Amino acid sequence: MDLALLRTFVTVHRAGSFTRAAALLGLSQPAVTSQIRTLERQLGRPLFLRQARGVTPTTIGDELAHKAAPHLDALVEITETGLDDESSLRSLHLAGPPEFTAERALPALTGLTGDDNQGFALRASFGTAEETLEGLAAGHHDLAITTARPRGALLTATALCDEEHVLIAAPHWVERIGAGHLRHKGAHALEDVPVVEVHESLPFVSRYWASVFDSRPAAPGTVIVPDLRAVLACAVAGAGLAVLPRYLCADALDRGEAVALHDPPVPPLRTYFLVVRTGTLAMPHIARAHEWLLRAAADWA
Repeated sequence: MDLALLRTFVTVHRAGSFTRAAALLGLSQPAVTSQIRTLERQLGRPLFLRQARGVTPTTIGDELAHKAAPHLDALVEITETGLDDESSLRSLHLAGPPEFTAERALPALTGLTGDDNQGFALRASFGTAEETLEGLAAGHHDLAITTARPRGALLTATALCDEEHVLIAAPHWVERIGAGHLRHKGAHALEDVPVVEVHESLPFVSRYWASVFDSRPAAPGTVIVPDLRAVLACAVAGAGLAVLPRYLCADALDRGEAVALHDPPVPPLRTYFLVVRTGTLAMPHIARAHEWLLRAAADWA
């Protein structure tokens, strides 16, 4: 069987579209379509069901991708790193949410970038859970950190750590609300406090209110910034309340720049997953980074 046909097939399977696969491979769409048809003729079975938008793999298509993809990834790794150039470092491509990746994952992995014959060059990119998993499946990343557990057999997820969410604000808000009033009235005492969030839908605040208060937040977002570190800065500056991961706001709480407005018996948690393409943990640099992050996560708790 022609390896070029298999490579095209795996790319289509990961991209979910002949058009996206063609762009990734640097081929025309008719060329990709022709290669898939050739492979289907050789196997005597259809590999994809054509839909209005993209394609869906058949059962035999999923089975072939699950068996072939890890081996093709290994072959690509060999050709990219070279057989004779021992001085060159292989690259690890990591993707994940900007704040967690920057504050947790990247500092943990920098210890693996040294010149010890086992080190690697590190490349990182940020994105949403959907973008990150799509990029991983398409082969743009080697390792992904996400809060969404992927479905299907092409990606393998391992629970990395849980993050606790904390409801915070600048100290003067406690003075304005009144500590006793806040303690007894709960969410009702916070109805007039402005909200700082990462999106108009208030994902962090809404999740906290539903989990802790069994209600929905009354106040709309006053400051919306697409980065949790900016949310923290605005909350510390007095813009309003915010819900943040404890790892991100712990220093501000310790310094008294912010205070926790509530201390629920069971704080809301969110789980992060470490995700790879199935079979790629056979590659030493990916396996080493994977293990290193899992060890580091034990201390993050």
